[in-house]
Amino acid sequence: MANTDKTKSMDQIVVRFSGDSGDGMQLAGNIFSTISATVGNDICTFPDYPADIRAPQGVLTGVSGFQVHIGADKVHTPGDKCDILIAMNPAALKTQHKFCKPTGAIIIDSDSFTEKDLQKAEFKTDDPIAELGITCEVVPCPITSMCQETLKDSGLDNKSILRCKNMLALGLVCWIYNRDLSLAENMIRAKFAKKPEVAEANIKVLNAGYNMGHNTHTSIAHTYTVESDAEKKRGRYMDINGNKATAYGLIAAAEKAGMQLFLGSYPITPATDILHELAKHKSLGVVTMQAEDEIAGCASAVGAAYAGALACTSTSGPGICLKSEAINLAVITELPLVIIDVQRGGPSTGLPTKSEQTDLLQALYGRNGESPIPVIAATSPTNCFDAAFNACKIAVEHMTPVILLTDAFIANGSAAWMLPNINEYPTITPPYVTPEMMDGWSPYKRNPENDVRYWAVPGTPGFTHRIGGLEKSAATGAISNDPDNHHNMVETRARKVANIAKDIPQLKVEGNENADLLIVGFGGTYGHLYEAMQQMNQEGKRVALAHFQYINPLPGNTAEVLKRYKKIIVAEQNMGQFANYLRTKIKGIDIEQYNEVKGQPFNVATLVEEFTKIMEG
Repeated sequence: MANTDKTKSMDQIVVRFSGDSGDGMQLAGNIFSTISATVGNDICTFPDYPADIRAPQGVLTGVSGFQVHIGADKVHTPGDKCDILIAMNPAALKTQHKFCKPTGAIIIDSDSFTEKDLQKAEFKTDDPIAELGITCEVVPCPITSMCQETLKDSGLDNKSILRCKNMLALGLVCWIYNRDLSLAENMIRAKFAKKPEVAEANIKVLNAGYNMGHNTHTSIAHTYTVESDAEKKRGRYMDINGNKATAYGLIAAAEKAGMQLFLGSYPITPATDILHELAKHKSLGVVTMQAEDEIAGCASAVGAAYAGALACTSTSGPGICLKSEAINLAVITELPLVIIDVQRGGPSTGLPTKSEQTDLLQALYGRNGESPIPVIAATSPTNCFDAAFNACKIAVEHMTPVILLTDAFIANGSAAWMLPNINEYPTITPPYVTPEMMDGWSPYKRNPENDVRYWAVPGTPGFTHRIGGLEKSAATGAISNDPDNHHNMVETRARKVANIAKDIPQLKVEGNENADLLIVGFGGTYGHLYEAMQQMNQEGKRVALAHFQYINPLPGNTAEVLKRYKKIIVAEQNMGQFANYLRTKIKGIDIEQYNEVKGQPFNVATLVEEFTKIMEG
């Protein structure tokens, strides 16, 4: 271990790994964040990678980054800027140095700063540090040559050896922050279980990086520790990203409902990992189908719902466009279906690996006819579990399709998650028909308290019926073109969705009870808005935050809450979709807007600056 006399204790640190897409920065970042979560730190991560499958080596468009914020207490964002930046080549330095704090340090692979490397990164001089005007500390380390020297007798070819250099960078970071390498070694062995020789090579290089920091005189004078949270609730924790948490939430809901889980999906960035994860759990009765396109993926899920399964389909914005007709089939047949939209930059193919909140109006209104659908938005990687569970509960108990909005930031980002006790979660009760209903039953016979139709799963004796895309008689279930019947069915379907407001939590306000300013947001921006609110309150301003997870219907107390505040700022990663939606739902409120559509998470310092300007008017 490092010399404890030179070890400083920190409340929080931010590290960013950056290099070519093939340099393994995502793996190094994931291992470092998981180690930190395992020892009791709170974490928040931000994988930031390009859409290119593999850009030419060393060019600016191919840089992949992974940022992790580690704290002794709760952290809500991956951090605005980092304390340590790893830049594996000149392109990484050029595109990523802006993310390093002035007081931080940049560790570069000095072997990768040749004249050719500088030309690829479009530097005009042979002094990239001066050219970029970098004033923070830059620490050159011979990462490539050290990796080659360490593995010279391994029997691996040079290409395989160079694939290990990310582990040397990770080892050096583990030395700086006093991390236990045994945890990383276990993860590496699990990652390369089928290639033990590769695993051991990576572990050897990992230790070489650690020892390089320990034994050589670098300009980094201190090592650091981040203590674990002493007040953290006791339990079993894991590092989990939003897509995996979503998948687990779906599985938990199927278990509580006593239903088989079915996912019909088509691969699309950044939602594909939900399909991949669920496909691993056949032992739990999960059925997955990779369809030939988005339309088939959703249509297969509607068929599974008709057959009695807990049916889901996952996609991103472009896929929602294609699924809209099949979603509407679930609306008019009133079948439970969960549609997961992992939002990304648009329109069209847009920014497929970047994050936005630009699908909100599409989720609310993007179908033909009067087609009301409940819409829920997850607020963090760990919240994706609860959001998916609750989406399933609403879909099943209210016999309706539900759209769950996440986004690329929380879907790919991760946080420390305490494994929940499933016994503490509510039961999910499908509104099945009972034998007493057999006489005079029709497919649209409803519970008078909430307008939910009773569910006769095909094959239930005595409940033979037919449903479909044509409008049906409310009384008999037969096809009906009667104008009054259609108007009645349209109103009933809308009322059924509106009634869900009785079963969802009230809107919660956090922060100063006597706030002069209310910040409003929804979905994956929660952490950034919460930290901005906290920072403004620490500066003596009176600020509160109302963050929405339930969007349609809105919580029952929404109007009462918003009308308490003279100044409201709705901050969202679109051009004002949620702000305009609130204006249509709640009359008489004055809303200011803060909008960014950059494909990147909010910056807390920028939010504080902009909110202060609006607040002071």
